[in-house]
Amino acid sequence: MAPIDLPGSEPGTGPTARRMILGTQLRRLREKAGITRATAAWEIRASESKISRMELGRVGFKERDVTDLLTMYGVHDPAERAWAVQMVKESNQPGWWQPYNDLVPSWFDNYIGLEEAAFRIRTYELMFVPGLLQTERYARAVVSHGDPDSRDEDTERKVGLRMRRQKVLTGPKPPRVWAVLDAAVLERPIGGAGVLREQIDKLLELTELPHIALQIVPFDLSGFAAESAFSLLQFAEPDLPNIAYVEHLNGASYLEKPEDLEVYGRAFDRLTVDAETPDRTRQMLLKKRAEL
Repeated sequence: MAPIDLPGSEPGTGPTARRMILGTQLRRLREKAGITRATAAWEIRASESKISRMELGRVGFKERDVTDLLTMYGVHDPAERAWAVQMVKESNQPGWWQPYNDLVPSWFDNYIGLEEAAFRIRTYELMFVPGLLQTERYARAVVSHGDPDSRDEDTERKVGLRMRRQKVLTGPKPPRVWAVLDAAVLERPIGGAGVLREQIDKLLELTELPHIALQIVPFDLSGFAAESAFSLLQFAEPDLPNIAYVEHLNGASYLEKPEDLEVYGRAFDRLTVDAETPDRTRQMLLKKRAEL
C-alpha cells in the first residue's frame, strides 16, 4: 500500500472518522487472512465482541493491539504498519467537542464526529428546526424547554456546542445539507413569535447558499412517508460507510446495512416528492414570517 493511497489522511478527517477507517481496514485484512474474530481476539487477549467494536470504529485503539493484529494478519510492509500506528494516534486525539462530554450523551458523541466528516447530510425533522440550522435564541429555547433568554450555565454550554457544530457549514468544504421539515415545525413558536421570526429569517438566509436546500411537507401529506425524524450521512472517504442515524428517548441507532439504508433512502425520496419545492418553501416561509 503506497502512502499516497492510504485512506483517512485528509486534514479534515476527524478522530471519529479515522477510527472507523482504521476499523474497516483491520476487518478487511482479517478477512483476507482467513482469520476469525475469535482467533483475533485471543491474539490480543480480548473478547470477540471487542474485535467487532474495533472493526466498527466504536471503541478506541491501543497501538500494541493494532500492531499485534497486523503481524497476525501477515502485514509486514513498513509503510502500511506506520500508517496504522499513525491512525491509532490520530483517532485517539480528543475531538473539539470533548469539553462538552458531561453534557453530550455517549450515543451522540459519534454523531458529532461523523457530521463533521460528511460531505452530504439529508435530514428529516418533525418537531424542531435541525440543530445545524438553528439560531442561537431558538437553540436556547429548545434546550431550556422554552426560555430563549435563559442564562443557566448548562444551557449556555449546550447552545455553545450547537453553535460550534454549525461552523461546518461555513468551512472550506461544507457538506451539502438537504433538510425536509414537517409543516408543524413552523406552527410551534418555540420561545415565542419573535424567536420563530428570527429563525425563519435565518432559514431564508441559509437557503440562499448553494449547498443548503430546504423543503417543507404540507399538513395534508405529513406523516405518510416517515413516522420519526432521521438523518442520512454520506462520506467522500470510500472507507466510511453511509449511515442512517435515528434517535430514541434513551439512545440512538447507527444503521449501516444496505437494506436499512435503502428503507430510509426511499423514505427521504418520498418526503422530497411530497414536500413543497425549495422555491415554494421559501414562499411559505415568507408568508409565515409576515403572519408573526
